[in-house]
Amino acid sequence: MNSKWKKSAQLFAIGLCALALKVHYSVASPDQLRWILSPTTWLVELLSGRSFTFESHAGYMSSDHTFLIAASCAGVNFMIAAFLMLTLRVLVAQRNKPMSWRFVPVTAAMAYASTIIANTVRICIALEMQRDSFHLELFDRNELHRLEGIAVYFAFLLMLFLLTEPTETQSLKTQLKRLSFPLAIYYGTTLLLPLLNLQHSKSVVFWEHSLFVLLVPILVSLLAMSVFVVSDLTRAKLIR
Repeated sequence: MNSKWKKSAQLFAIGLCALALKVHYSVASPDQLRWILSPTTWLVELLSGRSFTFESHAGYMSSDHTFLIAASCAGVNFMIAAFLMLTLRVLVAQRNKPMSWRFVPVTAAMAYASTIIANTVRICIALEMQRDSFHLELFDRNELHRLEGIAVYFAFLLMLFLLTEPTETQSLKTQLKRLSFPLAIYYGTTLLLPLLNLQHSKSVVFWEHSLFVLLVPILVSLLAMSVFVVSDLTRAKLIR
């Protein structure tokens, strides 16, 4: 198969996989999402010391009935973003070379594992926030939970990107361009895809959520950039 046509076929297959997973997640019940909820809950129990029991059509309920790991906690949108980011990065990096189809299942497995880890961290933080009755005057309980989820998910997406990128020293401008890639992927999966659903685009709740999705990743990116700046300055001082 011609290399150009092969890459086009791979790109089409990647998009189809992402879309199929998005459609599945939009209609799936907690029972149908146990493939990702179950390992996540197991890790949460291991790290938090809390116990959860699966309740059909609801999710994993904590033993004290104060916390539910429901379908919305599955993190499938993060998994889609991670899968797209990893696969598209490979296609862009190897655009002039023939690519085996092997990278698709490999990146899918990486996205799945990353989702379970990110989900576990997010839920454990949420459990601690609930136990300590953590609150901010500017946000109510639901908004704070949403803020924490977006920050954790994007931070993990950013870390996954940096861990799979070359580690050579680069200029601040180049690093800024690099960070724009996971940011674009995150916006595409969390804002652009839902907008294709006309029902979502008319929802006030969706637009309120979109404001958080738009701003929080930018703040996380700025924090990452500040770390890069401090690291570069420290390295420069040590060299002198």
